[in-house]
Amino acid sequence: MPGFAPARLARLHDWLRRATAADGYLGAVSLLMRDGRVVDWQAYGYRDLARRTPMRRDDIFRIYSMTKTVTTVAVMMLVEEGKLALDDPLSRYLPGFDAPQVLAGGSADAPRLRPARRPLTLHALLTHTAGYPAGLPGDETAVQVMERIDPHGAADLRGFAERMSRVPLAADPGTRFGYDGASLELLARVVEVASGQSFADFLQRRIFAPLRMRDTGFAVPAAQRGRVADLTTMGADGRLRLADTASARHPGAPLNAYASGAGGLYSTAPDYARFAQMLLDGGALDGRRLLGRKTVESMLSNHLGMLDPPVDQFSAGEGFGLGGYVVLDPALRGQLGSPGQFGWSGAASTYYSIDPKERLLAILLLQHLPREDGGKDLPRLAHRFYDLVYQALP
Repeated sequence: MPGFAPARLARLHDWLRRATAADGYLGAVSLLMRDGRVVDWQAYGYRDLARRTPMRRDDIFRIYSMTKTVTTVAVMMLVEEGKLALDDPLSRYLPGFDAPQVLAGGSADAPRLRPARRPLTLHALLTHTAGYPAGLPGDETAVQVMERIDPHGAADLRGFAERMSRVPLAADPGTRFGYDGASLELLARVVEVASGQSFADFLQRRIFAPLRMRDTGFAVPAAQRGRVADLTTMGADGRLRLADTASARHPGAPLNAYASGAGGLYSTAPDYARFAQMLLDGGALDGRRLLGRKTVESMLSNHLGMLDPPVDQFSAGEGFGLGGYVVLDPALRGQLGSPGQFGWSGAASTYYSIDPKERLLAILLLQHLPREDGGKDLPRLAHRFYDLVYQALP
């Protein structure tokens, strides 16, 4: 098996079979590429909660936050074309953001605001340093204010942006890393304004069609909805059940009322592998160039040193680039890998990583929403998955 030691790769296969056994995850799809070639592509377990339909390698998954890297590529394409600049203020493209306000105290009923000390830029949005409420300590009142404005209740990206213009920041732009989805949804609206196309159309015409990503989009055609894997969570009785979401009840239906740049896409392992391989190859795939090589290098570099005061990482051994984490120190991270490795994940247990040093791409897709209350749940798989991938390298 080119690129991997077969006997060692069998350890990954055995582990994923056990992880998708009767008392584990319903099913999974894994895909590994090296030097631009698919070297391992497997399906495990079942697609449905009844465990009657075996998972197939091209089944469709809700990739949620893996959408963020796609949105980032869309933004960077427009930057290359001169239609956007990362140091531009958001107000250049969207009304209502001319004078960002920061929550300085008070309550959700009577918030006390002050002007932001720094401009709210596209770069701050891309790097999650805009200062929006992100559930960090001290964000409680800001989160309550945002919930009352309810930007995610908007019918389209224009309405979302209008509501977000009334949401106060929890911190000055450029002063902290706070992972939030609103920033990437605002950038989706910026893509619409700068391109003159809907966000969904831009992605389809400029990214999905050129890369031949035939099963990726914000909804699944009716004829293909039988391929969407069931979305599970762990019940209080310790048994898997369908998640309490509209998408779990109606597989393939849009995940949001609008085309969310933060978490709205469905995709497959082979589709996302083509997208990730484009990044690994420096912005082009099969003769179709989406981004320049130096633009991709910038995406895959740590941008958090620009914070004031600067920080080296947002978690142990990891920095953040444009659209995903950047591994700085695998040993400190506690996981096999390489400096410069880049990737991200989605809320329903979907994961991808690209490694320029090893010319390696790895994807693991499941459909399980982990419990957030600390109750009994299935073990997270990403750490062990990547360890087993890397130990199989010759």
